Amino acid sequence: MRITRIEATWVSMPISPERQHRSDFGQIKQFDTCIVRIETDAGIIGWGEGKNAAGSAGIYFAILATINQEFAPRLIGKDPRDISLAWDSLYNGVRNHHASERGHAVPDLSRRGVTIAAISAIDIALWDIFGKSLGLPVWRLLGGRKVERMPAYASGGWANAEGIGSQLGSYVDSGGFKAVKMRVGAMDGTAQASAERVRAARDHLGPSVDIMVDAHGTFTVAEAKRFAQLVRDCDLAWFEEPVTADDKAGIAEVRQSCLIPIAAGESEFTRFDFRDLIAHRAVDILQPDLAICGGITEARRIDALASTYNLRLAPHLWAGAPAFFAGLHVAAASSSSYILEYSLGANPMLHDLIEEKVSVADGMIDIPDRPGLGITIREDVLRAHAVRAT
Repeated sequence: MRITRIEATWVSMPISPERQHRSDFGQIKQFDTCIVRIETDAGIIGWGEGKNAAGSAGIYFAILATINQEFAPRLIGKDPRDISLAWDSLYNGVRNHHASERGHAVPDLSRRGVTIAAISAIDIALWDIFGKSLGLPVWRLLGGRKVERMPAYASGGWANAEGIGSQLGSYVDSGGFKAVKMRVGAMDGTAQASAERVRAARDHLGPSVDIMVDAHGTFTVAEAKRFAQLVRDCDLAWFEEPVTADDKAGIAEVRQSCLIPIAAGESEFTRFDFRDLIAHRAVDILQPDLAICGGITEARRIDALASTYNLRLAPHLWAGAPAFFAGLHVAAASSSSYILEYSLGANPMLHDLIEEKVSVADGMIDIPDRPGLGITIREDVLRAHAVRAT
């Protein structure tokens, strides 16, 4: 079996005004991502996803060029089942022969950012092809799934102090969630304002629902420490991205100053970034985003780090269908995973782009058992929302 064609498409799907929300990213009016389609001479098609922007909106011309003009020519004619070889060849670039011979990475200088996002998209699509070629779900190729259903937390929470309790309460009622996540940080202006919203949420939900908070890396170290002190009695399940991912020492300082578990990783590229988080003793929960970190191949390596250092894995799943389902497969096969993210913000890239229905019942998500990723892309929807270069 050989790769015959690779095509990356920037897909932008609008969100209806009544379903839009405002976060520190601004008003979220559409969901953007890069969807990759890989064709083979066996008639099998694989789908992947790469992200190079925060949240659900961004500009994707750079990643399209990287995949369509740089990476695709290198992979045409290759066996799509040689996934690790493909990953290493794209990561190491012109020095890949040295890396292969010497047994260690000798990466291109552009070894982060758009490059890894592009590799992520291709990698996910190759795993999809591999599973389809054998008639097996990806989790089976990863060693098997530990459960048929996994618990999920409802991810959203943008309302003000007066409305946050009822907003999060509606999440609990809608899917039987036992855990919810809300946003804090720059969108509130001050640590005190964020703390007031958290206290209002806890007062409304009571002690039986776990609450996670996500600052999107927008606090300073001092602000994050103050916030943690202000909510010390709210029994938070985790404090996510308290400060920018570029300040790993700062994340570690926040962790050392409070008793709230620290979660991070959605902004990190490759196992090497996660190694640094661990070396700084900065985290309790690792959150790789499979459309950013390097795909399924690299997420498995990150999972091995989590297991090695007795940390937990909770993939970042605010994504389109290919990356979301890739995260389900990795989590199902992981010994360190314990919970899944489920967006309660509008996500047409998950719910409208594929034929399958994704839903939560009793706070649980089913792990798919169909071949590959287990999704069927609606190509008519993809074409209708493709962004064309002008």
